[in-house]
Amino acid sequence: MIDGAVLALDRANVDTDQIISAHRLTGIDTAGLGQYLFASMPGGPALLAGRPDATILVSRENFGCGSSREHAVWALQDRGFRAVIAPSFARIFEENAYNRGIAPIVVPAENIEALLNARRLTIDLERETLCAEGGETISFVLDPLRKRFLLEGGYMEFLASRVDRVRSWLSGSNAM
Repeated sequence: MIDGAVLALDRANVDTDQIISAHRLTGIDTAGLGQYLFASMPGGPALLAGRPDATILVSRENFGCGSSREHAVWALQDRGFRAVIAPSFARIFEENAYNRGIAPIVVPAENIEALLNARRLTIDLERETLCAEGGETISFVLDPLRKRFLLEGGYMEFLASRVDRVRSWLSGSNAM
C-alpha cells in the first residue's frame, strides 16, 4: 500500500533531462541525486518546494522519455517518490522504475485530470487500485511478475532475496 501526498506535474513528454540534467550524472551512486530533481525544468524547483512531502507524482503522457538513464529514477527515489502515475511511460523509464521499486502506474488519460487535482492518493498494488481522498476508485493493471517486483521493493531487491535463498540452500546442502 502506498499512501501519500501528490505532486502534480501537469505536462506531457517530461524527458529524463528535465527529471535530472545530464551534467549531474557524474557517478553511479544513487544517494544525493534527489537534490537535482527537476532543477533544469522551468518552475521545477518551486513545484517541489510547494510539495516537499509528496511521494506520488502524477503527470501526463510519455513520462520519462528521452535518454535511457537510470539516474532519472534514482533521483525520484532519492527524493522519496514511491509511485509515478501517467497515461503512458517511455519503455526504458518504466523498466528502470520497476527495477528500483517505484510503481509506474498507467491510467487512462481521462482520469489524469482528477488525479492532478488530488492532494493525497492511496495506491493498493495488491488490488491494483488507486483512490483520491473522497474520490472514485480507479483500477490499473500490472504484469504479475512486475507486481511481485514492486511488492518486494523492486527487481533488484527481488533478485537479491533470491540470491540469498540460493546461498542459504547451498550452505545448508554443503553441511550435510
